[in-house]
Amino acid sequence: MLVHQKIAARHYRKGRRLTHPDASPKPASMKVLIIGAGAAGLGIGWRLAQRGAAVTVLERAQPGHGATWAAAGMIAPVGEGVHGAEAEFGRKSSALWPAFAAELQTLSGLDIGYRKTGALLVAADETAAHTLGERSIEEESLELLNAPQALEKEPMLTPLICGAAWAADEAQVDNRVLGEALTRAFLRAGGKLQRNEAAVRIEADEEKVYGVRSPFTFYQADAYVIAAGAWSGQFEGLPSNALPPVTPVKGEMLALNAPENARMPEHVIWGNEVYLVPRRRRLFVGATVAQAGFDTSVTDNAGEWLRSHAIALMPPLESWEIGEHWAGLRPGSPDNLPILGPTHIPNLFAATGQYRNGILFTPAIADVMAQTILDGKLPADCAAFDARRFA
Repeated sequence: MLVHQKIAARHYRKGRRLTHPDASPKPASMKVLIIGAGAAGLGIGWRLAQRGAAVTVLERAQPGHGATWAAAGMIAPVGEGVHGAEAEFGRKSSALWPAFAAELQTLSGLDIGYRKTGALLVAADETAAHTLGERSIEEESLELLNAPQALEKEPMLTPLICGAAWAADEAQVDNRVLGEALTRAFLRAGGKLQRNEAAVRIEADEEKVYGVRSPFTFYQADAYVIAAGAWSGQFEGLPSNALPPVTPVKGEMLALNAPENARMPEHVIWGNEVYLVPRRRRLFVGATVAQAGFDTSVTDNAGEWLRSHAIALMPPLESWEIGEHWAGLRPGSPDNLPILGPTHIPNLFAATGQYRNGILFTPAIADVMAQTILDGKLPADCAAFDARRFA
């Protein structure tokens, strides 16, 4: 026994602690590097860190200040009119939101403003009314209303509408607070966030990613995730079949300030080619769609178009002043579906291409991608979003 104690002491002094022959070593935690600190990247990182992974997120600017910040915060699978696999994914994610929001608020200490306010889809003309009627037959979540019933729900609407449909389960969240809440939850789960540090090159071949270069250092991990929103297709070093085919889609929005004592709309409203989202004493009006590269400048034409369409839907908005006008970049894909899961390089994953539904998809993408990264396989019900489908 004394001999064994001396051998153990000698090995310990050399930096080699001996393990009992019957003890199995604990597996080392997976190291994951995520590029992009939007809702998707932070959500995935948070879920992975909760499961014991060592996660680092690289963010070219500030977390939650890209498409997450520029959005309107709608959780709107019905309002957006998504179809097929995307509609099912949207319903699944919408159902996850109440518990996701409650957990996030508890861990971050921030009220992210999750509210199930319902949405009113308004028909400005007979053609739109006919379309809503057909949708209400196919979609159980839509209740068809006539014009007086719609005006009862939202008295500010123009009486010239031709009908509406009510989607009771539509919700919203304060997306600007969401970004900060996800940042706090990720960090408190043990994640590491590198702000103002862009990934400039991914060192890889057809078989493996070897690391990611930033202007400051070289990062290595077991798995790598591209969750950089509209910038997801901009990285040097990747084989063409592994680079997500993402293009930026510009969208401009307004926030109208409610005059003192003015009544606020109570629900999200869709109609006349715009949507209106009430938030505190402001009304968000969105959104334009333009192929303009990475230009995020605002234009007078877009601002006037948004304002005039909102006023035509709700005439009292004529007296509301513009409090903010901004533009953001959505991550578009060739088929307008998300790009998720493993790429053609086994240790490289993608979580991008959410287009207009990044906030809606946040809880589902966080869960699906965390599990996919850990076991390497995208769930069968997400096959339509497989990142390898474009090669």
